[in-house]
Amino acid sequence: MTTSGAPTPPRFKRSSLRKKQQLRSRRLAADAAGASASALARQPVPASPVTNAVPHIGRVVPREFFQVDALDLAPRLLGKLLRRDEVVLRITEVEAYRSNDSACHGRFGITARTAPVFGPGGHAYVYLCYGLHMMLNVVADKEGVGAAVLIRSCAPVSGLETIQQRRGQQTEKPVLLSGPGKVGQALGLSTDWSHHPLYTPGGLEVLDGPEPESILVGPRVGIEYASPEHVAAPWRFAVAGTSWISAPKNTLRPR
Repeated sequence: MTTSGAPTPPRFKRSSLRKKQQLRSRRLAADAAGASASALARQPVPASPVTNAVPHIGRVVPREFFQVDALDLAPRLLGKLLRRDEVVLRITEVEAYRSNDSACHGRFGITARTAPVFGPGGHAYVYLCYGLHMMLNVVADKEGVGAAVLIRSCAPVSGLETIQQRRGQQTEKPVLLSGPGKVGQALGLSTDWSHHPLYTPGGLEVLDGPEPESILVGPRVGIEYASPEHVAAPWRFAVAGTSWISAPKNTLRPR
């Protein structure tokens, strides 16, 4: 009440101009941060070039390349590339199996299982080992000879995610592809791929790749049933200096 008896007008506390400016600045900063976060959330995540991109690689190897003795073809396959869809593998280890070789499937003659190995050089021969593993072989020489090269190990070039999914292993270590059964699994092969020409575009192909600087040689693996001379024959070949090789490694020596 005033002294005159009139009611006292209510008093309101007013914010200072500085405080208003501070509050306004904070609101603007918060709005800007929220808009920036929303914009980032809407941006697509780029695919990893390591796992998904297919690199520039060489041409498909011609048919004549394969039509030589298996013992000549085996080291020539080192460094070449295997491609199926987005998966590309570099061949790092092989074994030669020749005609009249007591370790070769050709020793049984032409059967329903071995018929592909007697086909013309450059075709695939895929067989099931121990009821579990798909083993990829490259048929060598001329039709009717019965010789091939087993792909023992590879290194990944592209399609790593697909390789890991097919193998059921989320690793980038050599255990992923160090063994013939692992190579077949990584490529998603079955015996239906037998007779497939590896020198034609599409499907499963052998492509040109860099030749290794040096090569290791040694006896083949798991052929104790063969004759002593064939057990000891140095018909296993591997790229020197790479860890993408199957066991045993201590039997390999510089060529």
